[in-house]
Amino acid sequence: MTDLRPVLLLTRPEDSARTFWDSLPEALRTGCDCVIAPLIGFRPLPAATDLTAYDGLVLTSAQALAALPSPPPPGMTAYCVGASTARAARRAGLAAVSAEGDAAALVALVAQQAPGARLLHLRGTHARGDVAATLTAAGVPTDEAVVYDQPAIPLTDQARAALDGTAPVVVPLFSPRTAALFAAGHAGKADLYLACMSAAVARETQSLRAKDRAVAPHPDAASMRDTVETLAFEAGCLRHGQHGL
Repeated sequence: MTDLRPVLLLTRPEDSARTFWDSLPEALRTGCDCVIAPLIGFRPLPAATDLTAYDGLVLTSAQALAALPSPPPPGMTAYCVGASTARAARRAGLAAVSAEGDAAALVALVAQQAPGARLLHLRGTHARGDVAATLTAAGVPTDEAVVYDQPAIPLTDQARAALDGTAPVVVPLFSPRTAALFAAGHAGKADLYLACMSAAVARETQSLRAKDRAVAPHPDAASMRDTVETLAFEAGCLRHGQHGL
């Protein structure tokens, strides 16, 4: 444990980062400083897809909905990778079903619940795996439309200062691409505590010398919160008696 005030460095898009920060225990939020430094941007791309030609949508990110030039048909089924994407889909008037996991969990859910349906996967320019092809092979005909770009963003000066400081830095990493960008851009001497959403995310951080590196037991926001809380205790954000609140 350290007497220095630790830093929680959030590299998600700002809205998602603030939502995650607000979901953390109050004791953690009062025990450390928060630095938000998104590593991936968002830029809608022109799309001329007729959504009414499909029985439902497959969503691996809430950003796909924000990229659409017009709202999807109300009540349309949206198969979503996780809870936050499902919440965004419901706000858009869709009937959301959440896989509560990763892309593999989403594919398994759709294959079970929508055999024979014609679906459309709305995605960004960077995507791991081929969700549409995998679903089509599983008997769920699925097209895809790339509706937004995800340009890389360099670490901010504030983030670089924290990473080169003397206080420990806790870094939640939610995707392999974000982890790879962080590893490529990192330079500093601060003790690192890396919370990785999956083993694939952790693999992208192997070049980094971390004080601790933990993989969430399940690829969802709740497990990431628990993992961050554990690392925050190690880093000194939480004192004895506060961990587990």
